[in-house]
Amino acid sequence: MKSYIRSLRGVAAVALTAVLAAGAADASAQQARLPFRAGELATYQVKLAGASVGQGTLQVVGLETIRGEQTFHTRMTINGRVTLARVEDVYESWIDTDGLFSRRFHQNLHEVRYRRNRTYDFFPENRTYRRENGSTGTIPTNQPLDDLSFLYYARTLPLEVGAVYTLPRYFKASGNPVVLRVVRRETVSVPAGRFRTIVVQPVIKTDGLFGEGGQAEVFLSDDEHRIPVLIRSRVPIVGSLTMLLRTFRPGT
Repeated sequence: MKSYIRSLRGVAAVALTAVLAAGAADASAQQARLPFRAGELATYQVKLAGASVGQGTLQVVGLETIRGEQTFHTRMTINGRVTLARVEDVYESWIDTDGLFSRRFHQNLHEVRYRRNRTYDFFPENRTYRRENGSTGTIPTNQPLDDLSFLYYARTLPLEVGAVYTLPRYFKASGNPVVLRVVRRETVSVPAGRFRTIVVQPVIKTDGLFGEGGQAEVFLSDDEHRIPVLIRSRVPIVGSLTMLLRTFRPGT
């Protein structure tokens, strides 16, 4: 009897190992189909009001675990100065690798006289969040998106010209719905070269980079990578902010 029980345990262990291996293979296959991967890095020339004043980056820093769940740690930086006005922005988002929603969001902004520094930890299962200062609240969805994760999520969509995506997934109810309009195809020249692109207009009802007042446009490469080749928006007082792709390194 004991040997029979040991045999059953052995079979169960083998079966469990096979299930876990299959799950890991499925997760790896899903990540392989994404247009971005860990290690991706894009650098940008930053222009304020048409003048070249600084640099920016957009990168998938790596894979990190948040409360036992695997995420893409993504980061966007914008640095520029003209006369007495400067922009020093950092956005970070930890994006669930399976569900492509945000599990953590950090924002540190310095735009002329405007400043903001905040971190949100999201608990999608409970539709709640916790701030760095200990305050808590609710989120309107179990698949929240923030200002940066929204950009990465947009890269996974089909993006047919004329399509309008209305997504009630912004982590703050007042920012919903997030709207993404696919407006045209356009060939553009940037320091990294000449690219055929798909132009999208993202709108989040906030005062961030993709807020309603920013009149933002994002030019994504018309290929399987959907590289953000050019980003246009507006910032207070200074006016137009443009990021032009300088170099690109794909993830591994």
